[in-house]
Amino acid sequence: MKFFLFTLFPKIIEGYADYGIVKQAVKKKALELYLINLRDYAPKGQVDDVAYGGHPGMVIKPEPVFMAYEEILKAYGKPYTIIPQPWGERLNQSHLDSLSKKESIAVICGRYEGLDERVSTLADMELSLGDFILAGGELFALVLLEGIARLLPGVLGDEESIKRDSFRRWLGAPVYTRPAEYRGMKVPEVLLSGNHYLIELWELWHSIERTLRLRPDLVPSDLKKIETFMIKGIERGLSFEDWLKEIGYHKAIKLLKD
Repeated sequence: MKFFLFTLFPKIIEGYADYGIVKQAVKKKALELYLINLRDYAPKGQVDDVAYGGHPGMVIKPEPVFMAYEEILKAYGKPYTIIPQPWGERLNQSHLDSLSKKESIAVICGRYEGLDERVSTLADMELSLGDFILAGGELFALVLLEGIARLLPGVLGDEESIKRDSFRRWLGAPVYTRPAEYRGMKVPEVLLSGNHYLIELWELWHSIERTLRLRPDLVPSDLKKIETFMIKGIERGLSFEDWLKEIGYHKAIKLLKD
C-alpha cells in the first residue's frame, strides 16, 4: 500500500514511523510511506492566511494543497483521500478493515483554523477520532497509519491475533503473562490448565461479560447458541465456574463447536 500524508510537520510522522508496527510494515515492504511537506509547495513559503469574514485564526491556503496533490496524481494516480475533520464519521475498526484493502491512501492534515473549504473537494471521506478538537490532523493520521499497517498481510508475526482483536465481535478477554502470581494476584487456573476448549470458553465468557458491562451497544444481533447461554448466565450474576457447573462441561463444549 502507498500511504501519502500531506502535512506541515513531516518530522512528527517521521519520528513515529521509526518504531513499532509502522516501521515493520515499511521494512517488510507491505507499506510505502510518502510524506509531503506542504511548505514545499507554498508560494513564497506562505502556507496560511487570515480568514475571510473576520473569522479568528489562520487558515491553510488552497494553493499548496492542490499543487502537492496534483503532483501525486500525475506520478501515482488518484489515492483514496481522507481529510480529518471534527464533523467527520467516527473512525472505527470497520473503517480500518475497509481502508486496509485500498491500494493507496492520502491523508491531508489541517492546522490552525483548518483547511480552506475548497480543499474538501479532494476528499473521498472525512473522518474523526471523536467529539473534541486537536491542533492539527497529524495525530489522526498516525492513528490511521498504525491501524491500517497492522492489518496489511505479513506485517504481524502472528496474524491470528487480528482475528481476536476487540471489536471483531466482542471486546477482548483479560490476558496474563509470567509470573503466575504477582503481589498476591494470581493468573486464573483455567489459563494454566492446558485445556484449550476450557480456555476458549473462559475467554469467550469474559469477552462477553466485558462487552455487556462496558459497551452493551456492541452486542451483535446474530448471537450464537453458546453466546446466548453465556449472556443469560452473566445477567443472572453467575461466575464462569458456576455457569460451567450448571450447564455442564460437555454441553458447553458441544455448544462451542456448533
